[in-house]
Amino acid sequence: MQHGRRVARRDRRGPLARPDAVPAGDRRATTAGPARPLPRRAAGRPRRPSGRRGRRVHRRLSAGCGIIGGVTRRLMLLDTASLYFRAYFGVPDSVRAPDGTPVNAVRGLLDFIARLVQDHRPDALVACMDADWRPQWRVDLIPSYKAHRVAEEHPDGADAEEIPDTLSPQVPVIEDVLDALGIARVGVPDYEADDVIGTFTARATGPVDIVTGDRDLYQLVDDARGVRVLYPIKGVGTLQSTDEAVLREKYGVPGARYADLALLRGDPSDGLPGVPGIGEKTAARLIGAFGDLAGIMAAVDDPHARLTPSQRKRLSEAKPYLAVAPRVVQVAADVPLPEVDTALPAAPRDAAALDALAERWGLGGSLTRLLAALAR
Repeated sequence: MQHGRRVARRDRRGPLARPDAVPAGDRRATTAGPARPLPRRAAGRPRRPSGRRGRRVHRRLSAGCGIIGGVTRRLMLLDTASLYFRAYFGVPDSVRAPDGTPVNAVRGLLDFIARLVQDHRPDALVACMDADWRPQWRVDLIPSYKAHRVAEEHPDGADAEEIPDTLSPQVPVIEDVLDALGIARVGVPDYEADDVIGTFTARATGPVDIVTGDRDLYQLVDDARGVRVLYPIKGVGTLQSTDEAVLREKYGVPGARYADLALLRGDPSDGLPGVPGIGEKTAARLIGAFGDLAGIMAAVDDPHARLTPSQRKRLSEAKPYLAVAPRVVQVAADVPLPEVDTALPAAPRDAAALDALAERWGLGGSLTRLLAALAR
């Protein structure tokens, strides 16, 4: 990474993302506004009208915890840190506020969200945040988890993550702008954004689009439930729509088995060692032959199972790692989410605050384009 570095508290930062595409805290659960528990839509009610009136009706029908109870609406979940890292590396740092402060990540993320709303028209949208980029419960299970990203250890608190020094000041601006817009923003103490996404997905009653540059979330892909991952390939207009067919073609496994593949193969970017000698293709073959990790480990103890001697030896030696790795690799589905209105806002929640932010940070056309996309 060629940019300068500074220490940033982990409770406001997300995992590092690869700079291969352009854009698309505190310890409390964060939301973009006060909770509004709302009634479920009764069976047989007419569909939501189009336009602004339809948005208002939909807002009243949205249930708490961001889940649209009884309504099969499309939910879009943003892996926010993954996206603003990509925006930071994809938009030149010559994009600056009137006082000269770089705002490339802020404006890049706003443009990304505008394009997502314009192209995919979600009914609900949540910006999922990393309240803890390296949860202690994961580190306790696998100490190497994200250890290479730690810039400074704090035994009595959150470790600091090394991130570019001109990105760190932009994160609070991103949060303030999302809040003023009325876009739901959720982070939960002791959990990563992936876990927030996993829980929203588990509770959703309709189709879900997960927007992330992190392949770990492929494990949530589920054609039967309409869950797909929109993975940025190049720019904000080029997203890989990742479904079961894409996963089978690229990795040889369905979404439900992607976590098994990942923990067997390992992932240096997350400090996961994997099983020595078991690469991606071998892991896929083992999953194809034995069904899942449990089936593979049962085969290790079965002398009649069709494993090569080296595979049996390597898997047997890796039993301590394989006993804990699933909990580290699998995203949580039981995060205590706060109640939050996830309905896509047709107009800013706090127009005065948004105007002040736009002037202070020179958000210009990026904010204008997002407001236009939301108003349609």
